[in-house]
Amino acid sequence: MSIQGILLAAGSASRFGSDKLMHGLVGGTPVALASARTLAAALPGSLAVVRSERSALAGLLRDAGLRIVECTDASEGMGRSLAAGVRASREASGWVVALADMPFVRCETIRLIAARLSAGDALAAPFLEGVRGNPVGLGAAFRDRLEALRGDAGARALLREHEARIAHIDVDDPGVLRDIDTPQDLPGGQHGEG
Repeated sequence: MSIQGILLAAGSASRFGSDKLMHGLVGGTPVALASARTLAAALPGSLAVVRSERSALAGLLRDAGLRIVECTDASEGMGRSLAAGVRASREASGWVVALADMPFVRCETIRLIAARLSAGDALAAPFLEGVRGNPVGLGAAFRDRLEALRGDAGARALLREHEARIAHIDVDDPGVLRDIDTPQDLPGGQHGEG
């Protein structure tokens, strides 16, 4: 059994105003592709969960080396997307769950989280100056709970409930706290077309 990377890329991007995952960063690389490349480099064989109607995004992420899992009930929230990713990799001994709208996380951070899961920690997360960030690591002990997730909170309730069990990984990686929700979150607050 191994640690499985899961890229959650099935969100609706309603706050962004357009397709943020396909929006180009400085240099033109789409947000989701930058996230996918980092996850694939850190954890080869990772998968991406996408909405079934997002064929262009799925193709982009497949070309980056990720296995595609379509989530037909993604409109029910991030919990359903995470559940779909876990169901598609039941044999894993744990999961590193990355978000497609967080393209600035460093590869080494992902590897550190996976290493803590491999070493037997039930939960692991990066902390920057005491603030918990993403991605998070979830051990196989939580498989059934993860497969039953619903709603938009993802694994937040589980992490809150088991906060004392989270392996703290102190990192010097601002990317763990930097997501892209609005065009102002892009480098330089860019507003170009994606």
